[in-house]
Amino acid sequence: MNEPILSIRGLTKTYRGGTRALDNVDLDIRPGEIFALLGPNGAGKTTLIGAVCGLVRPSGGTITAFGHDLARDWRSARARIGLVPQELSTDMFETVWRAVAYSQGLFGKPHDAARIEEILRSLSLWDKKDAQIRALSGGMKRRVLIAKALAHDPELLFLDEPTAGVDVELRKGMWEQIARLKERGVTIILTTHYIEEAEEMADRVGIIQGGRILMVDEKHAMMERLGTTEAVIDLAVPLGQLPPEVAAFPVELGEGSTRLIYRGGTGAGGGAAEVAQLTQALTRAGIAYNSIDIHDSSLEDIFVGLLGEQEVPA
Repeated sequence: MNEPILSIRGLTKTYRGGTRALDNVDLDIRPGEIFALLGPNGAGKTTLIGAVCGLVRPSGGTITAFGHDLARDWRSARARIGLVPQELSTDMFETVWRAVAYSQGLFGKPHDAARIEEILRSLSLWDKKDAQIRALSGGMKRRVLIAKALAHDPELLFLDEPTAGVDVELRKGMWEQIARLKERGVTIILTTHYIEEAEEMADRVGIIQGGRILMVDEKHAMMERLGTTEAVIDLAVPLGQLPPEVAAFPVELGEGSTRLIYRGGTGAGGGAAEVAQLTQALTRAGIAYNSIDIHDSSLEDIFVGLLGEQEVPA
């Protein structure tokens, strides 16, 4: 296996006043992957990104990127890292072209008009190249941030809530842009509140809460291991109590005893066979039902369930 493009060991950050934003974080990022970092507000996602990108000074631990220790050789590694921040941090009166060109020169890259044009066209910004940023829509402003981050051709790109405040159509367009970046070999770390983004794009997923990494795994492996099946069975008539052969399954009565709710199984779709056995048990017990609605866990279900099991530090 290739050496990690980014390796974090024992990373901590305690702010003045005692708030611990990062608590002994260990994390390796593989070259060429899309890694989604999920967590609630205040979990430490933005602090972690800021520590790697030189915006936050860690209290302890080490960060190694491209084989360089960022504490000792930050400049060499930073030129190969791009960041699309949550907040729009650019001159609103600047034109799109000049803003992107400035970012290109900021990291010591010679001016390359052809590359800027390629980036702007890929993000559907070419016809806005001479527009002031203040005149753009929210989605277009978000694309300008991505263009600025790509101007120096980073090998490692951080996207901190890249589609926040963007409508569904533009969000899907950005997913396509991110997929194209991966095809070019760019390693991408993204944070997002839209868990379907992680489910759509990520190769691996990390979950962070209270400054601690709770879990890191391949997306499909996480869903296979932690996924469950839920089935809602609408009964033809209310049921007073569950017969023993039905009560043997992980079920409960709901909504006026006219619904039987099954929650069980392990792995994606793992409960389907047991639901079939449950329906057979209902038939044997003479219990009629009108419909069955089966739902397998999404990544969001797993995420919410995992966070619910954790005690949030005070």
